[in-house]
Amino acid sequence: MPRPTYAPIADRGYADPSALVSTEWVAEHLVDPKIRLVESDEDILLYDSGHVPGAVKIDWIDDLNDPLIRDYLDAGRLQALLRAKGINSDTTIVLYGDKNNWWACYAFWVLRLCGVENLRIMDGGRALWEKEGRPLVTDKPTYPAGNVTVGARNDRKIRAFRDEVLAHVNGKKGPLVDVRSPEEFRGERLHMVEYPNEGATRGGHIPGARSVPWAKAVNPESHTFRPASELRQLYEQENGVKPDGDTIVYCRIGERSSHTWFVLTYLLGHKQVRNYDGSWTEWGNSVGVPIERP
Repeated sequence: MPRPTYAPIADRGYADPSALVSTEWVAEHLVDPKIRLVESDEDILLYDSGHVPGAVKIDWIDDLNDPLIRDYLDAGRLQALLRAKGINSDTTIVLYGDKNNWWACYAFWVLRLCGVENLRIMDGGRALWEKEGRPLVTDKPTYPAGNVTVGARNDRKIRAFRDEVLAHVNGKKGPLVDVRSPEEFRGERLHMVEYPNEGATRGGHIPGARSVPWAKAVNPESHTFRPASELRQLYEQENGVKPDGDTIVYCRIGERSSHTWFVLTYLLGHKQVRNYDGSWTEWGNSVGVPIERP
């Protein structure tokens, strides 16, 4: 099978091309002690079946979420997690995963909540790495404890809460982007296609939201992000999401929308983008909030 073809990251016109690294770059840095590869997948068993050599695993359920409160780890527990993965203050964290880096972007967003800055996404994720015939191993690496310091969590800059979304809707303050499937947007399903139909008591979308499914940002053949010109056409020209606007993105629990948050923030350079991680499981179960259907 021929390897997928795609333009180099530097040639795609991104606002911050340094947020991405190529599979080739990763292959050249597999033994670099200042690089820590981190796999984060929807399929939490996938890492054990084979992963990029030297990569550690972050489980989006057990590692990033508080076990009791519907919230993420606080700074102290996140710091302990990263140190246990051998991450130091000067380590570059390269995240990748399945589903076109859907969960890798989610982990990226959660780390940014606590101000972790030295982050990258491996463009193409697991799918491209495998298509290119690059090695996967099953041995689990161990590293000496790291010394990274994680700051206090700041939810206000890149995270939106229900009441803020409601004020956004009522005040028509800026774009809302619904990144779920068209079936979910129309209220025909309460979950993704090919998944159990559950998650909320009502279907539909937040009033005024534009439907831009998250995967449209990715080339389905190479699994790499589309060039900035195509992304601008999709978000800015076709759906009115402006670079200087106050944009809120959402999905069902905030994971797919973190992928769109990454695209708008890092690849297109939009100034204010917030991820509503309560998303439809909260909105569709809330008493009295407005819902639209086509």
